[in-house]
Amino acid sequence: MRLAPILLPALLTVALAGCGTADRLSRIGRPPPVSPVTNPAEQPGVRNIAMPTPAPQEPVGASASLWRTGSRTFLRDQRAAQVGDLITVLVSIADEAQLQNRTQATRTGTQNMGMANLLGLETSIPRVLPSQTDPSSLINTNSSGVTDGNGQIRRSDAVTLRLAATVTQTLPNGNMVIAGRQEVRVNHELRELLVQGVLRPQDIASDNTVRHDRLAEARIIYGGRGALSDVQQPRVGTQILDALLPF
Repeated sequence: MRLAPILLPALLTVALAGCGTADRLSRIGRPPPVSPVTNPAEQPGVRNIAMPTPAPQEPVGASASLWRTGSRTFLRDQRAAQVGDLITVLVSIADEAQLQNRTQATRTGTQNMGMANLLGLETSIPRVLPSQTDPSSLINTNSSGVTDGNGQIRRSDAVTLRLAATVTQTLPNGNMVIAGRQEVRVNHELRELLVQGVLRPQDIASDNTVRHDRLAEARIIYGGRGALSDVQQPRVGTQILDALLPF
């Protein structure tokens, strides 16, 4: 009983830290802070990756020729080609899915079993079972079951935006790893956008843009935090009860 006054503040402190309430209380009356501009290659979610690539080959130059093997043009290419270059990613997602499943099953069973004659052994049944037992009708069962399941999923997503990303790594086969992040704060709501992926130089358009569906291992994250996001999210106690209650 003496430990209760000591443990209660400690438990409240742990609960506040775990659910992020302390951070929300610290910025009451102020908009959410914008993250500082940092090196994209040093972001927590960005790391060097390894992918299957062909063995490197030495370029072979032809005598009396201005053309160099591997070049795409005689003039300098203004598109992203090395670490630190910028490229614009065009995100245009318009997905719509509609699924509907229904399963119906009906099952009825009837079982009858008796022993009217079995080498004269049926006369010994009254010695074991009650005297009114009829050997010709020892077991009679009926069963019936009905199953009806109906499920429907309807989803529609639409995201259209542009984001500048930075080349963080060049792979041995010429492919490039890019990462871009953008934060927009309007009043007390902060919107965050993150794009990562691997692209081929051939998929970069002449205006130094690339479509999101040309990115391999693409990671596109669009979300936010602030006053509106806090209202839309269920309270921490509700989330805990939803996870623990079996009913």
